[in-house]
Amino acid sequence: MNHQSNQLTYKKYLIPLIIITSLFFLWGFARAILDVLNKHLQNNMHISLTQSALIQVTTYLGYFLMALPAGTYISKHGYRVGVVTGLLIFALGAFLFIPLGAIGNYYYYLISLFVIGCGLVFLEISANPYVTELGPSSTSASRLNLAQSLNGMGCLFATLVVGQFFFSHGSGGSVVVPYTVLGVVVLCIALVFSRISLPEIVHDDASSQNENGSYATLLTNKKFVFGLTALLMYEVSEISINSYFINFVTAKDWMSDNTASVILTVGLALFMLGRFLGSWVMRYVKSWYVLAACALLCSVNMLVVLADFGRCSVVALTCNYLFEAIMFPTIFAMALSGLGGLTKRASSLLMMSPIGGCAFLAMGYLADKLNPVVPFIIPLVGYLVVFTFAVSAKKTA
Repeated sequence: MNHQSNQLTYKKYLIPLIIITSLFFLWGFARAILDVLNKHLQNNMHISLTQSALIQVTTYLGYFLMALPAGTYISKHGYRVGVVTGLLIFALGAFLFIPLGAIGNYYYYLISLFVIGCGLVFLEISANPYVTELGPSSTSASRLNLAQSLNGMGCLFATLVVGQFFFSHGSGGSVVVPYTVLGVVVLCIALVFSRISLPEIVHDDASSQNENGSYATLLTNKKFVFGLTALLMYEVSEISINSYFINFVTAKDWMSDNTASVILTVGLALFMLGRFLGSWVMRYVKSWYVLAACALLCSVNMLVVLADFGRCSVVALTCNYLFEAIMFPTIFAMALSGLGGLTKRASSLLMMSPIGGCAFLAMGYLADKLNPVVPFIIPLVGYLVVFTFAVSAKKTA
């Protein structure tokens, strides 16, 4: 194998890659808090599972509504400015918990979460495509999986630390505390990014000159549209399972909220490990093979849960994190491959996909109306779509 094509990044891009990768921890932390916040607010504010699903819905609605404006803004001002803007909006949303928390109404918290979602989409649209471009195109999926490993670390840290804060002492601590600390940290990072320089990636192809028609061009690209659909369905599966995990295992009376948050942390540790392993494996194995195998294994895990084999379901759900770990960065990199100057615009469309997290509303409704097991039909369908995309990518490669 050619050493150049197997190289993870170029020497000139090593420092920018390290700097930008630090952001992945941040939004992993911010998104994983939602999974323990959901159950905490159910306990403390006596709301239903369906009502608590609005936590995910409002956050990811921020992603959906802000994705295209953020993409346009980043195309005009560049990756670094996009990062700083996203961090400032993120910090604003976190600090809003202070005045809105004083009101003590569940629905006011949703305003803060919506603002945070708007900030996070700036970060993801800036960082995800930037990482794919900091090296050879042949290792873009491997590079993004490596960067996304820090996302898994942020998720793990959030569920462990914030989960213990919420669940270890009866009713737990105030929601305001973790978000205030997070706001301070994010503001400090914004200051750092405002003072450093990051190289912009310039494309000379015709698509980079056609800003007005770029979205229309993208939507006629069958490979990209299928990638967008697969990413949406992955988000449906991943976010729904994360958000439902604690609710599911406690509804079955298998463990307490505190123990459930620890088991979720174990799953997220496997998630982080899966991305490290995926980054290494995809330097030697074609990304669509790895994606197809992982999607198939995740589908099997969902079938085990739907078969309701008792506590085997906990094992299947926990192991599922290992196999789904590579899906987002791999689909993202495959969908962006070969788009050149359309990369920033394409990224903004791809980052509308977390709206799939709203599927948790449907899972909550099914759990409230039927039983705790039936909702897992939804992530099963998502994984089967990802498998179909991987097979399709192999045929067109």
